[in-house]
Amino acid sequence: MLTFWLDKPQKRSQEPQEPYPYHSENVTFENTTAKITLAGTLTLPSKKGNFPVVILISGSGPQNRDEEILGHKPFLVISDYLTRKGIAVLRFDDRGCGKSTGNFMIATSEDFATDVSSAIDYLKTRKEINKEKIGLAGHSEGGIIAPMIASKSEDVRFMVLLAAPAIPLRKMMLIQSELIARAFGVPENEIVTLKTINSDIYEMISVSEGTATLKADLTRYAANEKVKNVPVQLLPPGTSREQYIAAQISMLSSQWAQYLFRYDPATALEKVKCPVLALNGAKDLQVTSKDNLPAIRNALIKGGNEKVTVKEFPRLNHLFQECETGSPAEYKVIEQTFSPEALSEMSDWILKKVN
Repeated sequence: MLTFWLDKPQKRSQEPQEPYPYHSENVTFENTTAKITLAGTLTLPSKKGNFPVVILISGSGPQNRDEEILGHKPFLVISDYLTRKGIAVLRFDDRGCGKSTGNFMIATSEDFATDVSSAIDYLKTRKEINKEKIGLAGHSEGGIIAPMIASKSEDVRFMVLLAAPAIPLRKMMLIQSELIARAFGVPENEIVTLKTINSDIYEMISVSEGTATLKADLTRYAANEKVKNVPVQLLPPGTSREQYIAAQISMLSSQWAQYLFRYDPATALEKVKCPVLALNGAKDLQVTSKDNLPAIRNALIKGGNEKVTVKEFPRLNHLFQECETGSPAEYKVIEQTFSPEALSEMSDWILKKVN
């Protein structure tokens, strides 16, 4: 759920190189409700056949079809792995990103859900896709979006949740903010102050009456001396405190943030009836496994769905990399893009559900 500054792209050993031993096709499809065109890549085990398929749903922030971040392309790695195992994969640029049209900056998770629904409609037109074996795999915020769709659509036959939030976002962000600050070396007395500031801000977002009013309220609050003294450890390189605060105000007053801070992911999870695989890393500081994995299981069971498999990986972070501390500062320096163990867990589970 946290957006970090991008680093210069680096060579990653897990990235597949062409020619691929499968069919890869650039595709477009329409979200007729939003009047936008989504562009992506459909990979098929072979040009001929009838295959199960997974739609990959990206996390927060503008993402391309590879969910590219800090020189890593996790969705490219996932799609390559699953397609080699006999599972078709559709991944696509977020609206307003890459070759997709639309405006990302005014969209909410609910809007992104309609984009995924349009992807399902498109796949149902493809003769290579088994319409009875369509699934979703959402990472981070994508793990919020996937249940929104699965709770309403009988077309979704299975769902994979990767580091998916399942507790109210306001609570999750308070936990995340504290853990990230500590991982970045912020002194404990400053963390206490940050917790108070963040609690106040999240309360403002939760009760706001509109973007303009919220932005004005946040701007006034940011004039407080304690707020202005953002710990230097949290500042992206080359960014002043003033620039950082302005960017945070813009993000937190957006329609996207207002929607999420009022949303409880358990609401949709309780209505999901298809089989669910929920994976998380024990070193994930952004979506903590100890808080969210039990919440996923509890919400599904509360709704009468016991077809749930939950697994925690001891050494994995939010990006499903094997790591030392889980700090976001490690993401770019870790060579691995996505844990082979997690990839195997996903593919084995999906193949059991579709065969």
